[in-house]
Amino acid sequence: MPSLLSLYRKIFFGRKPGWDQKPLPEIRVSVPEVALDNSAVARYSDVCEFKFDGKTVPPTFLYILAFRLHAVIFTHDAITFPLLGMIHLKNRITQYRTVGAGEKVRLECALKGSEQTESGLEFDLVSKAWVADELVWEAHSIYLYRIESAGRRARPPKGSEMAWDDAKTWTLDEKLGWRYARASGDYNLIHLHPSLSKRFGFDRVLAHGMWSKARCVAELMDKIGARPCTLDVTFKLPLFMPAEVTFGAQAVDQGWRFELRDQKGRRPHLSGEVVFHD
Repeated sequence: MPSLLSLYRKIFFGRKPGWDQKPLPEIRVSVPEVALDNSAVARYSDVCEFKFDGKTVPPTFLYILAFRLHAVIFTHDAITFPLLGMIHLKNRITQYRTVGAGEKVRLECALKGSEQTESGLEFDLVSKAWVADELVWEAHSIYLYRIESAGRRARPPKGSEMAWDDAKTWTLDEKLGWRYARASGDYNLIHLHPSLSKRFGFDRVLAHGMWSKARCVAELMDKIGARPCTLDVTFKLPLFMPAEVTFGAQAVDQGWRFELRDQKGRRPHLSGEVVFHD
C-alpha cells in the first residue's frame, strides 16, 4: 500500500497551477493483495464506535484503505489542481457481503470521468474490493473542485421532514481529528489543530466527513447486521469541533434514512440512507 505520509508531502507542499479547463482522464490504481490487520480494524472501530467482534470488518473500514489509492490519483500529473481545493460531496458504499478480518482483498480505484457544473468540476472515484474473484465491496466518492462564481451564494441546507423527537446527542472534542487520523492514516491538516486549519481558511478544526458517516453507520449496525446493503450519504455542512451534534434515523421502505444535524437539530451536516438488497 502507498504511504499517505509521503503522498501528503506532495499534496500540501507540491505546487499545481489549477484546473486547465480540460476533462479529466481515466486513471486507475490497484493493489493486488492487502491483508486486513485486526489491530488496525480495532483502532478504527474504537474511534468510530463500531462494536468490533474480531471477525467482521465494519462496512466503512475498507474506505480508509481505498483512500490511499485516491491520494495516488490526486497527486497524478494529470490532476492539475490541488487537493486542498476539493470538497467531498457524496459517498456511496455498497457491501455485497461482509468481509472477514482475516481475509485478503484486492483493491482498485479508478477516476471515472468529470463534469463541469455551476459550482466547479465534479468527478467520481470508484473503488472496488475483491476477495479472490468475488466483488465484496464498492464505493463511489463524488468530489468537487470549486470554481468561484461572482454573485452566486449557496443557501444553507435544511433538515428533511424527519421526526426529530428521539434524536441522540453526541459530543465531539477537538482531539477527535487526531484520533481518527491515527486510526485511518488520514492526516489532513484541516482536521488536526486550529492553528493548522486556519492556514487553510478555517477558524476551527473540521471533523473528517468519513468519520461522520462511519459514526452514523455504527449507530445503525444493530439494524444492518450482515445484510447486503448500500450506505449512501450527501455531505451538507462542515462540522467544526468541538461541537454537539444530533443524530436521528427513521425506517423507510427497504431500509433506513438518517441525518446528522447541529445541536439544535436544524441544519444537517450529512443526510443518508441505508438500502437493503435482500
